[in-house]
Amino acid sequence: MNGARLNPRLLALWPAAPFWFLAAFWAVQGKLRWDHLALALLATFLAYWSEWTRRLCLGILPIGLVGVLYDSMRAVKNVGLTRDNVHVCDVRAIDQRFFGLDLNGVRATYHDYFQQHPTLFLDVYCAIPYGLFLAVMIIYAVYLFRRDYPALQRFTWSFLALNVAGFITYHVYPAAPPWYYHQYGCAVDLATHASEGPNLARVDAWLGIGYFAGMYGRSSDVFGAVPSLHVAYPLLLLLDGFRRHGWLGRVLLVWFYLSMCFAAVYLDHHWLFDVVVGSLYAIVISALIRRVFNARLGVVLPSVPAHGAVK
Repeated sequence: MNGARLNPRLLALWPAAPFWFLAAFWAVQGKLRWDHLALALLATFLAYWSEWTRRLCLGILPIGLVGVLYDSMRAVKNVGLTRDNVHVCDVRAIDQRFFGLDLNGVRATYHDYFQQHPTLFLDVYCAIPYGLFLAVMIIYAVYLFRRDYPALQRFTWSFLALNVAGFITYHVYPAAPPWYYHQYGCAVDLATHASEGPNLARVDAWLGIGYFAGMYGRSSDVFGAVPSLHVAYPLLLLLDGFRRHGWLGRVLLVWFYLSMCFAAVYLDHHWLFDVVVGSLYAIVISALIRRVFNARLGVVLPSVPAHGAVK
């Protein structure tokens, strides 16, 4: 029996298994992409190479699982969605009532105003947080890996839980983004493909590359406006890092969150209602995951870590 035991180095490869399963699934479907294999190979390298890389792999694994989950959503794109339960104009009506403004004597939304008064400067400015949010999350996770491993685990599992809650909501309460309303009105077409919207399309044209077109071309959640996960991500960073950093770090975290809130509205990707709900999701999930980790560790950690690593 002892001879039949698996090599510990082989057992250490289990974190890479979800990425190979994803690659195999899309290979069978005839839709395998190079990035599926690249992610699986990277996970395998990190899990196998050394104790240091294995520890990093386990710490950031939940972020990788978000990628697996996001890509897998294509297989269940319209599960639970019908033309009768997708919210379009009723979500817009919420914005008109609670966050609206008078535009030429008509009750309108801020999206209506911004779509009538776009500028290249704001297009590019708002494209920055939208284009870099995932890189920022990964960089912050690596920073926590070097400074505070328990905080890294809380942060990455909060990130995964936040996305799971968001993806479930997309199918329980499917809602169209503002760009959909401005292009199609209140009619619901489940065959519609995700779009980067007119503002980010102008940024792509200005840059001469299809960066945002490619990003949203892979999205399966046309009717996934509520909650705004784009807004929830930087708030998760802010909740974790506000007391961890000095004044400059705090300013950057607040700037990133507020810029994302503005960008979500200006770029016509989310209603203000979506922004509020996304912020609430981040607050609630951050608190719940912190409570779970506190109970697991048998200690009461501060609601937000103080400067330096938690001892």
